[in-house]
Amino acid sequence: MTVSADAGGFTFCHRVAALSVLTLLAVGFIALGLWTERPRVFGAETFTLANGLEVIVVENHRAPVVFHSVWYRIGAADEPPGKSGIAHFLEHLMFKGTETREAGEFSHLVALNGGSENAFTSQDYTGYFQKIARDRLELVMELEADRMANLVLSDETVLPERDVVLEERASRTDNDAGAQFGERFAAEQFQVHPYGIPIIGHEHEIAALTTEDAIAFYQRYYAPNNAALIVVGDITADEMRVLAERYYGPVAARDVPERVRVVEPAPDVARRLEVVDERVRQAEWSRSYLAPSQNAGETEHAYPLIVLSNILSGTTGRLYRTLVVERMLAAHTGVYYDDFYFDKTQFYIYATPALGADIAALEAAIDAEIDRVLHEGVTSEEVESAKTRVKAEAVFASDSLYMVANIFGDAFTSGVSVEEVESWFDRIDAVTPEQISAAARSVLRPERAVTGVLLPAEVG
Repeated sequence: MTVSADAGGFTFCHRVAALSVLTLLAVGFIALGLWTERPRVFGAETFTLANGLEVIVVENHRAPVVFHSVWYRIGAADEPPGKSGIAHFLEHLMFKGTETREAGEFSHLVALNGGSENAFTSQDYTGYFQKIARDRLELVMELEADRMANLVLSDETVLPERDVVLEERASRTDNDAGAQFGERFAAEQFQVHPYGIPIIGHEHEIAALTTEDAIAFYQRYYAPNNAALIVVGDITADEMRVLAERYYGPVAARDVPERVRVVEPAPDVARRLEVVDERVRQAEWSRSYLAPSQNAGETEHAYPLIVLSNILSGTTGRLYRTLVVERMLAAHTGVYYDDFYFDKTQFYIYATPALGADIAALEAAIDAEIDRVLHEGVTSEEVESAKTRVKAEAVFASDSLYMVANIFGDAFTSGVSVEEVESWFDRIDAVTPEQISAAARSVLRPERAVTGVLLPAEVG
């Protein structure tokens, strides 16, 4: 999952292009021989404070460092109609000071104490994190708890930051043909559900956001009973319980509205988006199928879809082997499926045509491979090999404090329990070829698909 360089956030395209962090982490324990010794993948311990704050702790004592993060169950898909971008905007404003801290003081203190920090907004959550030495942990806990309860906003700080967000949108989206195409593509896939609205927001709606809008959004959703504190590193759960009670315990719970969103209806006709843009130098082809997540839709298909995406993707996958190696129609191709969404998600296939290749022939070849999966299924050998790759991709990543925190943050905000994360190996190992075939027949149907083609002007 890709984090912006500043306090910006994820865009729709970033999330589509990223690798599943859970897939990336799974096998570190297998490689170390720990899986047969411990039934739980990460050994997370969890408890809940009296004010409703959920706390998840994963010990890692290899270095005297901790990754401290707070995840709010509020994202771009939860915004009021006409206020697109308010979740991302408030993420920026959380650095503007509290009743006791000046604007910018939070970041200055973290840097002064040798730490690093960032924040991110997605469709389903907003998160804030610091990586810092163990003996400086209480400092960032005090700072983060302070802005959870005591953020101070005024026109003097809010309105200039709104201009910053508008400039961010102009530079990253409006001046980028691929980013603009990604917004249109998302709107085709999610015609009713707010996943079709850009995380950064529509320009005219960002420009209309006010200080009052930001304060109302903050007061409505930034509550301990709508958040999780996830700490990974050189600390025990017992130690964290004491610190969490000390710093976050005094923050009062508030009434938070239930998370209710409109449901994207099942598509009944294939959709197509073709865009020709003079800024494009290399054509791109993509297809997205509306798919279940771990939390929504036919959830029994989620784990089979994880394995299927690996069978099709990567340099050993069916698509790469056929399109790149054998037929030389594509320079690159892949499949992406992210099962950690609160609502339905996407099964996403993408390809870059090889130099001089016909994009219609490329699409026909992809169609043929999908048809082969639907009518012939997958073999037991492919399934077992994919399971091994899914795990082996993470042999080095298990040392990453950020990635472990990201897994549990994604899970918390998308409705997946700690217990399910911890049993991930068992669930992957239980996937059968028959389950994959059933998932493919359910999801990879033409009427559920949006096909997108982004072309250079000279092709048009």
